Amino acid sequence: MAQYLLPPDGKPASIAPSLLHPKRGIGTNGANGNSLAISAPLSTAATGVEKAGADDQEKRTKLPFPTAAEPGNPSIMPDAMLRQFHFAFLIRHPRYSIPSYYRCTVPPLDQKTGFYNFMPSEAGYHELRCLFDYLRQSGQVGPKMADGPSSNRDWAIDIGGSGKNAVEICVLDADDVLDNPAGMVEAFCKAVGIRYDPGMLNWDNEEDQRFAQEAFEKWLGFHDDALNSKGLSPRLYKKNVKSNDEQFEDWKARYGYEGAKVIRDTVDSNVADYEYLKRFALKL
Repeated sequence: MAQYLLPPDGKPASIAPSLLHPKRGIGTNGANGNSLAISAPLSTAATGVEKAGADDQEKRTKLPFPTAAEPGNPSIMPDAMLRQFHFAFLIRHPRYSIPSYYRCTVPPLDQKTGFYNFMPSEAGYHELRCLFDYLRQSGQVGPKMADGPSSNRDWAIDIGGSGKNAVEICVLDADDVLDNPAGMVEAFCKAVGIRYDPGMLNWDNEEDQRFAQEAFEKWLGFHDDALNSKGLSPRLYKKNVKSNDEQFEDWKARYGYEGAKVIRDTVDSNVADYEYLKRFALKL
C-alpha cells in the first residue's frame, strides 16, 4: 500500500496538509496568535523545490497553510510521524500479484470489488522501494537484518531504539511464508517484538472468522480465498515456476490478448524493484 503514501507517477513529494499540526495561540508566530505556525519541519531549498512564483503563491494561500517537502522524504507523511511506526514489509513476485489484482478489476469479480479499471501505476513496487530506502537511510530500520527464530533473545523490542533493540529490516516474501508458515511467522514475530503463538496459524473458530469478515468488509472480493480458509499450512509441493511464454499463454486464455499484454508489461516493469527488495528478505 506504499503507493498511497507517495505521490503518483514519480511526482515530487510534499507533506499532506492534513498531517501537519498547526499551532494556534499567542506566541506561535510572534504576533497576536491569529496566524498559523507549522510544527512539522518544512524545507524547500534542501529538496531542490524552488519557491513558488506569484501565481503559484496565490494558489497556495488558498490552503490553510503552505505545504512543502522534507529533505529526502519521498512520502506525504512527516518524518516525525513515520518514526511512530515499526515497519515490516510483505512482498510477492509481480508475476503472481499483478494478475491477482487484475482479476479483481474485470468481470465477473469487478461487480463485487467495485474496481472497474486496472491501473498499472497502482502496482506500488517502486513506491515501496523508495519508502524502504528512505527508512533505511534515515535510520528508522536497520542496519541489522531480521533472522530466524531463536530462543535466546528477548522478544521485546523498543520501537525507534538503537543497538540490540533497534528496528530490524524485516522483509517477508509471500512464497516463503506459504512454504514454511510456522517458521516464517515465528521469525516475523521475533523481528517485530510480538510473542509467537502457534495458534496464529489457525483461525477455524467463530470469533476469528467474525473478526476477519469485519476487517475485510471494505474490500469485498479481494480476500475471498483467505476468508474461506481455516488456517495456514505448508504447501505440499514447491510452486511450479512457468516460463514467461507459458505464463503469457495462461493469462491470454483467461483475459484475452490485450489483458495478457497489460499484465505482462506491468509485471516486467516491476520485477527489478521486487528483486531489489527480495535481497533483504528474511531467510531461515
